[in-house]
Amino acid sequence: MALQGTLKDFGIADILQLIGQQQKTGQLCLANKEQEVNIFFKDGNIARVESVTRKKKDLIGSMLVRAEIITEAQLDEALETQRRTLKRLGDVLVSSGAITADRFKKMMQLQATETIYRLFSWDAGTYEFKAEPVENDSEAITPLRAESVLMEGFRMVDEWPVIRKKINRYETTFETLKPLPPPRKQEVDFDAAFDDAFAEKKKDENKGDFASVGDSERAVYEKVGPGRDVRKLIDICCLGEFETCKALLNLINLQYIKPSSADGAGTTTERNGVIQKVGRGLGNLSASMAALGAILFVVAQLSGAISLASTPASTFSDPAAERFISRAQVKRIEAALEVFRLERGELPEKLDALVEAGLLKPEELRYPWREQYYYRRLAAREFVLLPPLQ
Repeated sequence: MALQGTLKDFGIADILQLIGQQQKTGQLCLANKEQEVNIFFKDGNIARVESVTRKKKDLIGSMLVRAEIITEAQLDEALETQRRTLKRLGDVLVSSGAITADRFKKMMQLQATETIYRLFSWDAGTYEFKAEPVENDSEAITPLRAESVLMEGFRMVDEWPVIRKKINRYETTFETLKPLPPPRKQEVDFDAAFDDAFAEKKKDENKGDFASVGDSERAVYEKVGPGRDVRKLIDICCLGEFETCKALLNLINLQYIKPSSADGAGTTTERNGVIQKVGRGLGNLSASMAALGAILFVVAQLSGAISLASTPASTFSDPAAERFISRAQVKRIEAALEVFRLERGELPEKLDALVEAGLLKPEELRYPWREQYYYRRLAAREFVLLPPLQ
């Protein structure tokens, strides 16, 4: 039976979470006035992404030229060979030695993920999912777990408004102020691992951190130079728009680079970019979430009326408030999972084991939702934890 409707009634995050949780195989068609995107799932994982209305600049050949991986002449020659032989562009470029098979696949992966994350900026459109067999493709991307895409999408919701305050024009160029420090060696420390379980930010990850130098910052710093504006850095760093802009902001905050004058004082010419379109919409959402969450926190502190043990999940009917509160609760559950792993040597099969171990109360596995958090153990040290499908 087909699943279909409008994105106003059932958002892209809910759709991906539903397909991922039920491990469906089939094709999801998404369309709005300007674009049409098809996502192919296999056992709940994203196996292929196709944009029917992809602009010329987003075609894989144009991406390779802008990234300075191949030249315009090499692309023209490959396209001519493709027309004569009907071979795939990737096969032609690899056989000619213009690019390695591994590098081409990584660029295909980048193209797919950028297409998916732009879907989170859609505020209107239609969707239709058809359960049907999905064939294996030699040029297919490495399968993406729907849960991972959701977590990355939620991270962008949180961080784009911060990024766009300084990285808000594609024409901005940068100049270096000082060299980066040498990378520090990672050492395994039991005490540090225990501390990380309760830390607000993971020390071994750069996600959600705006004050550290990681691999992304080093990659972007190496590409900063005269005449290279934000758009050019996004193209040649091959990290994606969000990661590149976040790395630029980190480098500015740490005073390794500074913005130099941008060409012209007008607005950017590409209004469909994630910086303007996604950042503007998600910025308003995050501001509302923060304000509502702050109000709820103050009320809880003054009246003592809100508690994990006594407040039913239905008290919070505003989705933004629920999302805001849920982030803190996810941190609490993650900390309990890490303690469980340190004590038992592996993660639990189900969240209920945290209650049995005395680490959490039953209501803490649902607060502020009616249903329990979605949890899946992937390996001894890896797991997926998401809010329940609402």
